[in-house]
Amino acid sequence: MLAEKTIPQADTPKSGQQVVNDFSITVATVNGSGSQTSNAAIVRSIFEMGIPVGGKNLFPSNIQGLPTWYTIRINKDGFLARCENHEIVVAMNQATFTQDLADVQPGGVFFYDDSIRAPITREDVVSYPMPVKKLIREREVPSNLRDYVANMVYVGVVAYILNIDMDKICSALTFQFKGKQKAIDMNYGMVTAAYEWAQANLTKQDPYRFEPMDKTAGFIMADGNTAAAIGTLYGGVQFVSWYPITPASSLAETYFDFVPMLRKDPETGKTTVVVIQAEDELAAIGMAVGAGWSGLRAMTSTSGPGISLMTEYVGLAYYAEVPVVIWDVQRVGPATGMPTRTAQGDVLLIAFASHGDTQHIMLFPGSVNECFEFGWKAFDLAERLQTPVFVLSDLDLGMNQWMTRPFEYPDQPMDRGKILWEEDIARLNGDWGRYRDVDGDGIPYRTLPGNRNPKSAWFARGTGHDENAKYTESPEVWERMLGRIKKKFDTACALVPKPVIETMDGAEIGIIAYGSTDDAVQEARNRLAASGIPTDYLRLKAYPFSPEIEEFIRNHARTYVVELNRDGQMQQLLTLEVPERAPDLIPLAHIDGLPLTATWIVTALTAKEVK
Repeated sequence: MLAEKTIPQADTPKSGQQVVNDFSITVATVNGSGSQTSNAAIVRSIFEMGIPVGGKNLFPSNIQGLPTWYTIRINKDGFLARCENHEIVVAMNQATFTQDLADVQPGGVFFYDDSIRAPITREDVVSYPMPVKKLIREREVPSNLRDYVANMVYVGVVAYILNIDMDKICSALTFQFKGKQKAIDMNYGMVTAAYEWAQANLTKQDPYRFEPMDKTAGFIMADGNTAAAIGTLYGGVQFVSWYPITPASSLAETYFDFVPMLRKDPETGKTTVVVIQAEDELAAIGMAVGAGWSGLRAMTSTSGPGISLMTEYVGLAYYAEVPVVIWDVQRVGPATGMPTRTAQGDVLLIAFASHGDTQHIMLFPGSVNECFEFGWKAFDLAERLQTPVFVLSDLDLGMNQWMTRPFEYPDQPMDRGKILWEEDIARLNGDWGRYRDVDGDGIPYRTLPGNRNPKSAWFARGTGHDENAKYTESPEVWERMLGRIKKKFDTACALVPKPVIETMDGAEIGIIAYGSTDDAVQEARNRLAASGIPTDYLRLKAYPFSPEIEEFIRNHARTYVVELNRDGQMQQLLTLEVPERAPDLIPLAHIDGLPLTATWIVTALTAKEVK
């Protein structure tokens, strides 16, 4: 273990020191007040100024009325994980005003609606009042829109104090309102009025400001759910069934925008994908499994509670060997838990979902771009392996705005797997069995409904069956069939996406992580290295684990497994893979519903290293 070291933390600005493009802004409002538009305008404006930026929304699970916070992380070096510091806070909610003021870092900035009658009790922060109600009255905003347009006041005041380009704000609002000029004029007019008021009445006293950069060229802003939906469309999805559930609903809702654009037959004018809102999760997975059996590229999307309800159908698809894709946008559980908070708590549930002996393919996108990529790759895997394939995203990745590279069109043709058509059956003289393994990889050949060869038919059942799909309760046959299905899982090791491995000179310890924790891990590694603790890093992309993962574990004295859950679920799976190295697989597991921070990782890892 290492001797005690000092880990760099965020510093309080010193007198006269300027802080440029490296801080966070937290906006405190009320859920349902329309602040999403104003916050998005700030994020996109900063992005268009060429400055790396990301936004994270912390919102309650009711429709409106409770507090909500939106944190904008700005970092010139591109580290955009959630930050525990609150350098700048914008207070628009009287109910949380006192706490919001207390949360500001010493030397920070506090913008506030001056109609909130509460004392400013701190002398170690710079405070800027904003006459929200006065400016709204002067602009004569319609009464039904005042609460929404009021949020544009803080956009204008913050823009003046922090030096956000007003042309970029106008461009951002044009993007937000999709060119609807009346809405653009009303909102930008309010921003301009607030900017001009600040210019005339406020004197800048804080050290924070924006300066244009060129670090966002070649990037876009997007959320993972949108990327996933587009990726599935490019992957040839033909059937989508879903039931509304936070935080997965927006994935399915995205189809309503993009199906008419991307999947309309130019000759008939009809769309080439069916999207159905089912009556519940059971119906959604049942429809998807039925569509997969019929030969369609089929999927459903849900979150943890929905997965719990779907497990019996998942077992049917596993044993009947029906390809289907299931997106799990994870949230906090168990039970209803916290529907609008993020987690990675469904790993073990899905790995062995359904009663009996099952093992399932899981993909772990670590970026918005990978949400798109795994959107189409999941179908290839499901059809190649004839099994359910799960993609595990989470609320943070799925619903928040991230900088990402533009999505790349699939670089390979669709892999429909082992399908026999009429001519194939004729060539075999009808001598085939639906569940025969003739290639030694555990994967049989299948036919699809509509095959006109009379010997192509077979009966799909969830009860005991032999290689020819005939019913049997023979113990020997049952054991043989389950063993053959398990062989597919071994075959999948060579088919699933490989992990990403990054090394540092002199590293004795390794870090394994997956999914949305990647940004926090990257920032933590940078800070650890600066303090003399180099680390190697493996980011998992899939389960089953490829051979590189076992080798990584064996090559390090200790390997820390970072994840957003209580029990170290991925660490448990890895322990099953390399049981003799169990003492050297150390869980760094944390679950409070919030995205992981680099500070937590650094503190937790260092506490274990320094002994």
